[in-house]
Parts: sequence; structure tokens; C-alpha cells
Amino acid sequence: MESTERPTMKMLPGDEVRQIMWRFAERYDIQMAVAGARSVARGDVAKLVAGGQRATHDWTPEKQGAFDAFDASGITASTLKQEFGGLFDGPKNLASSLISYELSWVDNGAATSALVNGLAMGPIAELGTPEQKARYMTLCAPGNESGKTWRGSFALTEPLPYVGVDTGVLCGRVSIAEWKDGEEPMIRVEKRGRFITNIAIADYVTVAANSGDERIKGSCMIIVEATDPGKFDRGAQTLKCVHQLSNTGDPVIDVVVPASRIVGGYDIVDGKVVPRLGHSEIIAQVFSKTRVGVGVMGAGSLMSAVEPVIRYQRTRFRGAAGVDEASPRYQQGLQMKEDVTERLADVWATAEAASSLGFDISRRYDELELIQDEAKAKLGKGREMLKNMKAPMERAAALLAEGKNPMADEDVTVRYVYLLAVCNILCPSCKLWNTGHGANVMREAVTLMGGYGITEDCPGFLFYKWTDMQLDATYEGPEAVQRRQISETMANPVFLAQVEAWAKAGEACPCAAENGAKAISAALRLWAWTQNFAKTAKDANGKRLGASQRHGVVFPLADALAGLMAANSFREDIKFLALNGAEHPVVGPELQGYLNTFNDLLGTVAADVAGEAGKICAGVVYGFGAATADDKAAFAALRNELDEALAGTRLAKDRAAKCLTTIMIPEALDYPM
Repeated sequence: MESTERPTMKMLPGDEVRQIMWRFAERYDIQMAVAGARSVARGDVAKLVAGGQRATHDWTPEKQGAFDAFDASGITASTLKQEFGGLFDGPKNLASSLISYELSWVDNGAATSALVNGLAMGPIAELGTPEQKARYMTLCAPGNESGKTWRGSFALTEPLPYVGVDTGVLCGRVSIAEWKDGEEPMIRVEKRGRFITNIAIADYVTVAANSGDERIKGSCMIIVEATDPGKFDRGAQTLKCVHQLSNTGDPVIDVVVPASRIVGGYDIVDGKVVPRLGHSEIIAQVFSKTRVGVGVMGAGSLMSAVEPVIRYQRTRFRGAAGVDEASPRYQQGLQMKEDVTERLADVWATAEAASSLGFDISRRYDELELIQDEAKAKLGKGREMLKNMKAPMERAAALLAEGKNPMADEDVTVRYVYLLAVCNILCPSCKLWNTGHGANVMREAVTLMGGYGITEDCPGFLFYKWTDMQLDATYEGPEAVQRRQISETMANPVFLAQVEAWAKAGEACPCAAENGAKAISAALRLWAWTQNFAKTAKDANGKRLGASQRHGVVFPLADALAGLMAANSFREDIKFLALNGAEHPVVGPELQGYLNTFNDLLGTVAADVAGEAGKICAGVVYGFGAATADDKAAFAALRNELDEALAGTRLAKDRAAKCLTTIMIPEALDYPM
């Protein structure tokens, strides 16, 4: 008789499942890059951690050896354009995120070392002159004709009081050192950096500086080479408590370079050097993408914790006197009790949603790169661009209201404004939720290991990952920076139209009443209503709740939205797997088990983020005494829909927890302790 038992996941998801969910099943080049990064992470990097290299702040030969492994595996070349020795033709955001994910599976400091090479190259690759791109990408390619692979560093922050984190306040200066008639100006660059990663080994540094000379206008980013004439003091190693496999210092730079090193080039106007790009313009474009990698690192750390905790829970009592090998206590260990599996289900569900969000925004940035130059050429610049964006934004919002995808529109400007509206939310949401909320959830993973969790030989290095995530939450912009961007862009009418489209899609999900998709939809609508309410509502002092600087209102709304975006991305990945997994020779036979467990995990995270959104929205509507009777009635109706939509989500969590007691794992971790 055929079993009618509901199938669940038999083993933790492997590459075949992930390649479908994260949309790189057809990208053999990315698959090879992922395999190379995994080999380095679980081989070279794991040996460094297990060998005690995190116990020293010094940049040792062993740590330096990781860069040789990056070169040999293709990690270094993954950030470069193919014409200059890079791995990939075209956009590489998804590929870079997957590489960061693999490295962070073992150590976030190692992932950061690889990431910063790309960050240093970012201004040049994105906005540099053709000559700048050719020179530095060629030199940074492993096996180049110079015989040395160049390393880069990114010097933005300064030694303002405490740790420099304000990217808009610069003390660094550029001035004219020499300017002979008919010749290129020579620029003096003075920079005292703070918390600069990779500086101990940098061959070049992209430096942010303000003009300190009336003959230079504004700010810029400028490329400094370690051998330039003048002073290039790398500074002492920063005594970090985390990320010890990346080197960080406070350099002192005072060198003279040709003006052609100004990133993006310059013009001579009325006898002045005028950089074509200010430092803030460059940072906005570069950081908008590279901070996704940091968010993905948080997801990788969380996901890597699931297997070690399962193993610990099951083997907790083995070897103890009086525990018979045939007994449930021996076989199941701590998993005989519900608490530990329920808490681990939260960790796993958060890791899945964080991963989905990170790879969702990575793919969208790849799409954006393909069309942004063409779209910008049509839209113009400055005020002209803002004026010309109005019509395509209206078109994109109308298409979404009709249930259509703006990405199918033939007008490139419609596709561009749509992607821009979504990316402006998903990117900071990824950085905010994955590293902020993710760090809190990582603490749960550590505590689930008992006292073992805070030892050096903890399987999976979980304590190190938890502490590393405290820096991840600050790196490339702390939570306030991410909340600020979300709060400034969340009222975009195109994005709000997409919110309603996502809500409809969630309700149409076949398992919407069981997997939390219905709750996500209800929470999105509640959030959208509350955001709109805050735009005009005023408190007893006559101050508008949704004012730009009313951080006590708009920042919590940003937090609520970030979590909903993660859950929604996870929902879309499950849907994609359901539509595309059946024909796969490995995934197909087990597809229903994967879908059932993924849907249970979605219900788990949906209950968390939807419940949090409901609490935050209620605080905004009722907490300031600004709601009228009509407002309260409208909100109560939406809140009631959300509460009712949570039906079944705790049962989903129960099922996910039960799956953790039966799911198969390898006999041992595939990297050393």
C-alpha cells in the first residue's frame, strides 16, 4: 500500500536545488566559480581558522597565502572584466555574491578580504576612464605580464573622533603640487585613513578627498599607488576583535600623482581642475552594489550553522554512562525535546530568507547593468532626468496595477525606472536585515550549542561568525544608513505598485493559507497603508509623522519592510523551484519533499516578519495619538486580516522542527575544526 505520509526534505539542500532556486542552473561559469570558492573556503581558509590564525592581529605569511589561493581559484579574477583577464562576460553581481556566500560559510574576514579587492576596483570598473580600467584591471589579473597580482584598498573614512564612519565628511585633501604650462597637473594627495581594509598589502588605493586648493573644484576619488613619490605609510594594524583574517589599518598618505588618476577623469575649466565625478557620486553607485555582498555574508554564516547544530543536538548524550546505543536518548539526543528544534527552525528559516533576498537583489543588479547606460542616455542628466522619468514611472506603475511585468515593456526607460525603484529598497533591506537581524539570530545558533558554542573548536566556528557579524552590520554603512535609504525611497509610486503586485501574487500562491504567503501579503498591505498614513498624519505637537527626519517613525517602518522583503524573496524562490524543479533528474524525484519543507520554513519566517510588521505599524498608528476614528477603523480591519492570515504558521514551524529530527546530514563536517 502506498504511503500517504506528507514527504519532507530528506537531506539539507545541495547544489542542484540551489542552482535552480538562485537561478544559475544554466550558468556553468558561475558554477565553476562557486566550486573554486568553496574549495578555498573549506580548505585553505578553514585551516587558517583551525590553526589559530584568528588569534593574532598581525598579517602573517599564512594569512597572505589566502590571497594566493584566491588567485588560483578564480576568486580574484571574478571582479574583473573578461577583456582584462576576468572570469565573466557581462554583469557579475550574482557571481560575486555567490563567491562571498561560499567564503562566509567558513570565515567572514576571509570573505571581506576578497570583497575589498572588488570594492577598491569598484570606482575604476564602474566609472573609471578607459585608460584607468585597462591599467588597473590588467595589473590585478592573476598571471599578468608584470609577474605580480596587484591588490587594492579603498580609503574612504577618516580618523574623526572614535572610528571614522561618516562617508560625507572628509579631511583628506587634494591640491596642485605642480602645473607647468601645456602639461598635465600634478596633484598632491593627503589622506589619513581610518579602518581601511587590505591596506597592509595594497599596491594601489582609491582615495576619497576634498579640494584643498582653489584651483581644484569639489571632491573626488583619486588613485594612489604605493610607489608614488612621497609618504605612503600603511599604519599600524587595527586591533579588531573580529575579522582577523582581513587586515585593517590607519594609513597616512601624502604623495604626488598625475591628475589623470582622478577617477572618471577631469576637465580644465577657467584654469581650474574640475573632476567629472564627485566622491559622493562614485560612492553612491559603488556602495549600492558592494554592500549586498556583506548582506550575503550574513546569510552564508547563518546557513552554515544549521548542520553543526543538528549534529550537536543528536550526539549530545552519546558516550555518557547509562545511555544505551539503542535508546532514543542516544539516537536523538536533545532533539527528543521540542524547544531546541523549534529554535533551530527559526535559524534555518532566517538563513533561507536572507539568502533569497541577497541573491534576488544581486540578479536585479545584473539586469540593471545591462540597460542603465542606454536608459540614462535617453533620460538625460540632473533635473532633465527627473522630469523625463515621470512618464516611464507612470507607465511602470500602471503595468503593475494591470498585473503585467514592466520588465517586458519595450521601452528601456520603463524597465530602468522599475528596476531602480525595486533595487533602491531591496539593496539596503538586504544589508539591514541580513546583518542586523541576522546577527541576533546567529546568537541563537551559538546558544543552541551550549557551552561548546563559545569555544575555539566549536564546529562551524559559530562564535567567530556571531562576533564577525557585529562588524558586518557596520561595514559599508551601519543600520542607520540603510534605514535612511529605505525611508527616502519607500514612497516611490513604482515600488508601492510593486508592493500591491507582490501582495496579490502571495495570495495566489497554492499554499498561501499554509506557508505564510497570505500573511506576507496582508502585512505588505498593512505596511503600505501605514506608510501612506504617516505621510500626512500629525502628532499632538503638529509634527508630521512621516517627515524625512522623523526617524522614530520612518526607521521602524524601514525595519518592518526589510523583513517582509526577505520573506517575499524566499516565497518567490520556492515558487520558481516548484515551476522548474520537476524535470531535474536529481531534484525532480524529491521535489515535493523539498517544497513541503521550504514552505514550512517560509511559514516560520513569515510569522516572524509579519508579526513584527504588525507591531511596528500599530505603534505608528496608535502610539502618537494621530489617528482619527476612521483611521483606526481602517487600520483595525487590515490588522485583523493580518492576524487571521497567521493561521497555520505555527503548525508550519512545528513541521519544520520535526523535519530537523529526521533530515540526513554527513557523518562529519567537510572542513576542519
